[in-house]
Order: sequence, then structure tokens, then C-alpha cells
Amino acid sequence: MDSQTQVDPRMPLTSIDVLGERAEQLRELFPEAFVEGQIDFDRLRNALGDFVGEGRERYGLSWAGKADAIRAIQTPSVGTLVPCPQESINFDTTDNLFIEGDNLEVLKLLQKSYYGKVKMIYIDPPYNTGNEFIYPDNFREGLEEYLNYSGQSGDGGVRLSTNTETSGRYHSKWLDMMYPRLFMARNLLKEDGVIFVSIDDHEQHNLRLLMDEVFGSENFVASIIWQKVYSPKNTAKHFSEDHDYVLVYARDAEQWHPLPLPKTAEMEARYSNPDDDPRGPWKAGDLSARNYYAQGTYAINCPSGREIKGPPKGTYWRVSQKKFAEMDEDNRIWWGADGNNSPAIKRFLSEVKEGRVPQTLWSYKEVGHTQEAKKELLKYVHFNDTENVLNSVKPIRLIQRMLQIANRPSDNDIVLDFFGGSAATGHAIYKQNLEDGGNRRFILIQLPEPLPKPEQDLETIFDMGAARLKNVTNEINESEEGKLEGVGSSEQLPKLGFRKFRLSQSNFRIWDGNEEVTPERLREQLKLFADHVLPDRGEQDVLYELMLKAGLPLTAPIEEKAVAKQKFYAVTSRDALLFVCLANPITQECLRGMAELQPQRVICLDSAFGGNDQLKTNTVLEMKSLGIEFRTV
Repeated sequence: MDSQTQVDPRMPLTSIDVLGERAEQLRELFPEAFVEGQIDFDRLRNALGDFVGEGRERYGLSWAGKADAIRAIQTPSVGTLVPCPQESINFDTTDNLFIEGDNLEVLKLLQKSYYGKVKMIYIDPPYNTGNEFIYPDNFREGLEEYLNYSGQSGDGGVRLSTNTETSGRYHSKWLDMMYPRLFMARNLLKEDGVIFVSIDDHEQHNLRLLMDEVFGSENFVASIIWQKVYSPKNTAKHFSEDHDYVLVYARDAEQWHPLPLPKTAEMEARYSNPDDDPRGPWKAGDLSARNYYAQGTYAINCPSGREIKGPPKGTYWRVSQKKFAEMDEDNRIWWGADGNNSPAIKRFLSEVKEGRVPQTLWSYKEVGHTQEAKKELLKYVHFNDTENVLNSVKPIRLIQRMLQIANRPSDNDIVLDFFGGSAATGHAIYKQNLEDGGNRRFILIQLPEPLPKPEQDLETIFDMGAARLKNVTNEINESEEGKLEGVGSSEQLPKLGFRKFRLSQSNFRIWDGNEEVTPERLREQLKLFADHVLPDRGEQDVLYELMLKAGLPLTAPIEEKAVAKQKFYAVTSRDALLFVCLANPITQECLRGMAELQPQRVICLDSAFGGNDQLKTNTVLEMKSLGIEFRTV
């Protein structure tokens, strides 16, 4: 092997370059539009032909700051998610994640591991009411600004951005905040996935346009009206605002369809069997309909002898005369007890759909109201100060309704909520899984936003959500329901809880390319990078960052192994087997021993080679010959 051959197996430590990924997809589709690595828009227009519209004004959404929001998407994150086992519940057994951090940075970090793997997203973003939309969205610097906000670097000062009617950019600030987050979230949805977004009248119209742009107007599914209160507010200035909206968009509306809701006892009570039909209970359905049907205008003779000359005026029989005769022969037509009624179609309970079609009007009787939501929160989280109780919290039954129509119980689906708040979504998943035996998992993301007033055991909204999940988990563990076989069985209990991760800077020192390079600065940097793992980070921290950057889920099974007396970690996912060896220095025997076990990928520390570039190069080529991808960090 020529020692001068240059092979660089170093692994990038940033999140996915979204812009670069999209450019590569475009290159795959239109290679003729690229010249010297750059897009030639004239060639692209020629390739697209009639699909390009020139010089026409178009309907769409624009606002001051939209360009900045797009740039926020294009900036990769250099952070990581640090595991916090001591602050978790059942860290080693649960598949649920609760992540503390700015949701835009976290969504960027999840792109590689969870791209196209989330079945359902529900978010309840801050409502833009003029005095309640408070969000630290001055993260122009990305991770650096967040670390300062959360006290992990700098002065640790918490700075909140308050959006008011007098700010001059009332709607723009809210749209700046929402656009990049929705964009990143869409990437995580499966092709047959769906997103639900709670919103009120202040931004509902803008959110529709924003989601049309991000998801495509053709993927709009519904605008649900949720009756959030059970009594009118007599103090209202104009109208009592009794409802909020839930906007529903599919990743692909051709592939996603809502599941039927369970039939209610009231619905089943409408079926009876007055003629003792062996097919069981039925109810009468109208034979006539308003839709024009050319074969639906014939006369009918009742068993009593009465002639019906045709359907009621303005209507048509639903079936042809031939089909009607076949149905009557099969006893599927009801003529009344005396055989003289207008004919009706017998619709058997055993033959109707499994459940009822979801409707767009959700009453508080069916899915809960705001007071119910507050009571649920107060049951599981103790507050000394009333001001800390969230006014925007949503009832568990509301989120359960979404879970029922979006997830089959046994599909092991991931549900994402990146405005996690008091963890109502996690609570709802616990409850729905216990009720239908489901195995849904959640990923919740919540900013460590300080509570309005100091509390003895709670500092932030994240703490509130964690306390809620902890107390709900304890209640389920202690209840008799948790000891039953089947639904709510003890087999489900280890899956309860969550793995907490915290957004932080990378475990590795990352070269600052913005600094002026001087001989002194270069020597200082090279000295630091001889061992570029931060001194306060452990092997577990490094391992999870490498899993994340390698595209493996944070809940993938990890097994500690050894070869040639050196330890390594075997991480198993559905897609690949990854070996991570953090030994420093690393021996050739260890490298060859791992290769013999035939993983798909191997990652080692770059510093573990001690400057032996030939050993590194030979390792890359040997593993490549075995079909193994080898990377260093």
C-alpha cells in the first residue's frame, strides 16, 4: 500500500445539510441542469419545459423575514443530544424520548436518524394572541445562542422574545418561528404520516397558507373545530370564543386516510331485528337519493299490491331495477310490517364499516375541554403558584382522538410533539396504549422555558412535563389495571417512562473556521485536537452522539463487547449493525477482530491512530474490501 495515498474517513459532526441533500436529489433527477457542480437555471428551465411558469403573479404567503426563516433551515446544527439517565424513567427499557432543548436545533439533529419514520405529529404551538406569544426565538446564532439562553455557556441569561401587536412584525415573528420548524418536521413524517396542529383564530388563516407551502395544498385534509369550553364567557367583549381549530395535513393525502372511530352504544342501539333476519340486527336506509341516476326512475309494486310510480320528486332510486329485484329476493328490502311501506334498504350491523367516519366537529363531551385539561395537569403536578398552571394545556381525550384515527394500536408507531409543554401528548399515548393494547412511542421536545414564578421542585416547563410523566407512570405501575393480562399487562410497564436527552454542544472540539489563523493559534488548536473529546464528557455521551450522526435511533439496543482485549459497543438497528470503539490508542488486532464480525459500519476515534496514517488508510481499504464502512471522528 502506497503510504502517500490519501484516504480521509472522518465523519461529519454536523446535522444533515438540508440544502445539500435537496440539491443532490435535484441532480439525480436532472443531471443535465448541473454545470461544474452548480445549478444552471436556464438548463433546468429547459428540462422542465411547460412546467415552468414565467412572469406570472401567483397566490402565496410572504412576510418580512421569510428569507431569514429559510436560511435557518439551511444552517446545519453542530450540537448533540446528551443522555441524562439519572433524570429519566426506565432509561434502559423505554422507547420514549423526552428531549430538553430548542426544537429547531433538535429537529435538525433528528433528521438523519428519524427521516421518514414518524407516523403522526401533534403540536400545540404558542398562540399568537398579542400578549401570550413568548418564545426565545432570537436564535440567529443557532446552537451558540441556545446554550447561552439555557445557561450552558456565557452568562446564562434567559432572554425571551415577546411578540405584541405593537412590535410592528406581529404576524411575521410568529411565521419566522413556525416555518423552519414545520419544514424540518415534514421531513420526519412517513409517506403515510399525518400532522395535527392546534391553533386559534389569530393565526389560523396564516397557518393554513404556511402549511400549504410546506406540505402542499393538495395534502390538506381537514380543519377541525374543537369546542374547547362548556359554557359561554359572559364577559366577552364581542363573542364568547368557544372553539379552537386543529389543522390536519398529510405527508401524502393519497396515502393517508383516517381510521374509523369505534361505534358508540348509541349508534348500535339504532339497529334492531323486527323480522328475525338470520343476518342479525339492521336499520332501514333510504332507497332514494338526490344524485342523478339514469336507471333510477322505475315504478315499484309493494307486496300489499300498492304501486309506487317512481321515486319522490327531485330524487332517484339508488339502484337499478334489476339490482332492486335481486336485493328484494335476498330479503334486503324492508316493506314495513304490513308490506305497504315505501321500500327501504336493510343495512346490517355486521356488514357496515368497522366504526364511524371521523367528523370535523369535535364537541367537549367527546374530547374534553380546557377545564378538564387543567384538572388533569393539577392531578399529576403540584403547584405552589397558580400563575404557573398552563392556560394552553390540552385535554388527554382530545389527543387520544387524534391517536385513534392516525395510529393502529399494533404498528409500533412513533408520535412526535415538538412543543411538548406539560407532556400531555405523552400522557395521552400512555392512556391510549393501555386502553387498546397499543405500542405507540413518543418523542417530545420542550424548551427549558422558566416558569413565571419560582416553584420548590420545578424550574421550567420541561420540569413540569417530566414531573407529570413520572407521576402518571407511578400511578399506572401501582394500579390494579397494570397487573391485568392483555391490555395494560405487566409486559407493557417497562415501556413506560422516557429517556431524557439534553441539547448541548458536540462532545468533540469542532474547528472554528471563522477565526483568523495565526501560527500561535494553529499550534494551540492542534494541541487541543490531539484529544478532541471534551474533558467533561463520558463514553455514553460520545456513543449517543455517534449513533445520532450515523443515523441510528436513540433507542437502538446497545451491547458492550470486547475483541483483542479492547472494548467496543455493538449498536443494532433495523437497518444496520454499527460497532463503535472508543479505545485510545486502538490496536490493529482490535480493528481486524471487529472486521471479522462483519458489521455494516465501524467508527473509531481519529486520535486513536496516534498519527499513524498508514494504519488508518489500510484499515479503510481492508474494511471496504469486506463491505464495511469505516469512519473516524
